[in-house]
Amino acid sequence: MRIVARKTIVNFYQNHSDSKIALEEWYSKTHRADWMCSADIKQTFNSVDSVGNDRFVFNIKGNDYRLVALILFKIKTVYVRFIGTHSEYDKTNCTLI
Repeated sequence: MRIVARKTIVNFYQNHSDSKIALEEWYSKTHRADWMCSADIKQTFNSVDSVGNDRFVFNIKGNDYRLVALILFKIKTVYVRFIGTHSEYDKTNCTLI
């Protein structure tokens, strides 16, 4: 998969150093993936949730952080839309970000 916004991931873990290993693992697995549908994502990340509007929420670092991605299967592209803590995530409408 092509991942848009690697810089967003790096910027986040530069400010939250405890998330670096988990985010790099997420990036690596996602980059190597060839997802055709949401069931394919579940095979890679069993804790992913679809929240509608092509958005998926991934738990990062044992559920300490959340990453929201817009995934367009036809063009094999993942857009990182949000990374943050649970409390920051709770303040968002993830189907619109």
